[in-house]
Amino acid sequence: MTTIKVESQLRDVLKKQAQLHGRTLGEHLEALAAAEERRARFDAMRVAMQQQPPDESYREQSRTWQSDAWS
Repeated sequence: MTTIKVESQLRDVLKKQAQLHGRTLGEHLEALAAAEERRARFDAMRVAMQQQPPDESYREQSRTWQSDAWS
């Protein structure tokens, strides 16, 4: 356990958010940290996809997957 220094207004906002979600303040901070990590992973994925867009081979495979050929 440790103490962190935040403005009282921010503390109150975080406490209210935690209460709305039925969490302790610590649990809420964990959830916020996890959400930020998830956002960062999706940002990295978005950048990777922009740097290497699908080619015609992928598009052809995608059409096959989405067709009735697998029924």
